[in-house]
Amino acid sequence: MVTFILRRLGISFLILLAGSLVMFVLTVHAGDPLADLRESNDPNRDNLIAQRITNMGLDVPWYVRYLGWLAGVAGCLVGHCDLGTDRSGVNVTALLANAAGATLRLVILATLLAIVVGVFLGILTAVRQYSGFDYLVTFLAFLFFSLPVFWAAVLLKEYGAIRFNDWIAQPHLAPATKVLIAAGVGVVLQGMLGGDTRRRLVTGGGTFVFVLAALVYFDAVDWFRRPALGVGVVALVSAGGALLAVMLTTGLGNRRVVYAALTTVGAGLVAYVALGGVLADPSWPILLGLLALALAVAVAAGWFWGGFSRRAAVGVCVVTALFMSVVIVADKALSAWAGYLQLQPRPISTIGASTPNFAGTFWEGILDKGTQLILPTIVLTLISVASFTRYTRASMLEVLQQDYVRTARSKGLSERVVITKHAFRNALIPLTTIVAFDFAGLIGGAVLTETVFGWKGMGQLFRTGLEHVDPAPVMAFYLVTATAAVVMNMLADIAYAFLDPRIRLSTTRRRQGAPRPRPGAAGDPAGVRPAAARPGTLGATHE
Repeated sequence: MVTFILRRLGISFLILLAGSLVMFVLTVHAGDPLADLRESNDPNRDNLIAQRITNMGLDVPWYVRYLGWLAGVAGCLVGHCDLGTDRSGVNVTALLANAAGATLRLVILATLLAIVVGVFLGILTAVRQYSGFDYLVTFLAFLFFSLPVFWAAVLLKEYGAIRFNDWIAQPHLAPATKVLIAAGVGVVLQGMLGGDTRRRLVTGGGTFVFVLAALVYFDAVDWFRRPALGVGVVALVSAGGALLAVMLTTGLGNRRVVYAALTTVGAGLVAYVALGGVLADPSWPILLGLLALALAVAVAAGWFWGGFSRRAAVGVCVVTALFMSVVIVADKALSAWAGYLQLQPRPISTIGASTPNFAGTFWEGILDKGTQLILPTIVLTLISVASFTRYTRASMLEVLQQDYVRTARSKGLSERVVITKHAFRNALIPLTTIVAFDFAGLIGGAVLTETVFGWKGMGQLFRTGLEHVDPAPVMAFYLVTATAAVVMNMLADIAYAFLDPRIRLSTTRRRQGAPRPRPGAAGDPAGVRPAAARPGTLGATHE
């Protein structure tokens, strides 16, 4: 594996080098960087031209400028990056640091949400094949995938920001609106859970009543302006998440894992109450330290209760601790919403990544940056989640037809075990490639999204460099984007070996010099590879 990674790193370096040369040549020959000054009537025009020539190095051949840029990039290996200056003489390294922080915050969040939602919906639609829920998700997936980014962004700015800001000033839901929302949630949930007619009616009806009652309560107590979860809701949601994690892994019949997960929840509640003063206005180092402590407690609880299922118990406890940490952070952020509305009466912004000179508590600062993230994140997530849903569905349907899945069912294993233990892992193999390319693609696709929402990120850096025929900002954008693509593809290769042990076996045999068996022969990992892992079968479906 080490030899494989080193070989891939060498090939990736050569690709990055060749790509940087092509990008630099195309940029410097895209126009005249002095065109605006040549047409200027400014009496100081000649001095301005001379200054720009000095800043951009236009008095030397392009290949000398390229070699100088390579030397500056090589300095990054020893911690002294020098990406040059733009045409105004501003250091591009500083510009890149600010732009990359904004863009990566947006792209990472959108990618994580797209993976979670897309994989979840893909599995459900594969299990509920040809159901009404399957047709609805398929229709929405194609709709979102076909949406023009700028059009979706404009709609979100109108309905998700302008009209929401008007509504939040005096939030009130009409009775018909409450009924429609409750009915919609009930219909979607009963379609997701499936079952016979009686079970669907019970699920849909119970969900309708619960959601309608919650909306009536929220409207009565003005919850939309003064929201909070409280210790009781945090406990219930965390316990529910813990039991769901147990159900999806070992099943609720494994009492030791159940006790380990609930112990983690109990320890988290004790810490939540005891550290209430610290959590009122913390800092990032404090939150990261508390997260590390929570994970340590989770590992200890899983190790103590696990027994023969110790490994599964530790994994469930870690997932429970992470989930509960998110719930607690959400509770604290919601508690600060009322104070944030006093500072920002119109909370959802349509321009910029943060409020300049914002003065507020730690949680109000989190809300400020979070509300700025909502709209562009939704745009990027909707487009990505469509492809993840379709690929997951196609991969799951193909895996579910394999012999080993039918054998697992014939052995009497529950459908949960068949889906989570046997089918899901193999279905993830093709998705690793999609995730790798999607992350790098989102960075490039964020150019238009950032333009619409006025973000000063990588998109603005790239667009400004092209407009000014300035290679320094363009090459900075290329450096981050291309490196991200290489790193994500490397992680995808490593994930292949983790998801399919036969890939590791094949690598070991080649390293030891063992003769490679004929395709399909006994002992050939490639010959017995499932269809979901074979090239060329990713797009196959059973629709």
